[in-house]
Amino acid sequence: MQITYSQGYKYQLEKDFITEVDLFGESVTSPFIELRPDGYLQIKKGYSWDGPSGPAVDTKNFMRGALVHDALYQLMREYGLNRDHRPIADKIMKQFCLMDGMNPARAWITWFGVRLFGRDSARPEGSYKITTAP
Repeated sequence: MQITYSQGYKYQLEKDFITEVDLFGESVTSPFIELRPDGYLQIKKGYSWDGPSGPAVDTKNFMRGALVHDALYQLMREYGLNRDHRPIADKIMKQFCLMDGMNPARAWITWFGVRLFGRDSARPEGSYKITTAP
């Protein structure tokens, strides 16, 4: 019997994370993520994400930003959150990075990078490829 898996995840959340984000009026739920109309985002224990993408370095001041950004993009990719919210998700990532002590120049560069190159990651076809083995 084969196994089915996808690659790309490095981190797994060890307890629920709840935060308020600037996305109001939306209600989107997945097995590990819930965005409520009041702007609260809950990412549940066990959620897996890949951390900062591309040439970005995984540092503590980037982890919350990457977590929230990846969760919001996954809601766009797989659960119907309107992709018009992508600029807001990118802004939220930058805000978390700044709150967590990232140098403002680096925060701007990471924001600019996702603005330039993140579009495909929010599309349904941007999901991780599913592979089987053997």
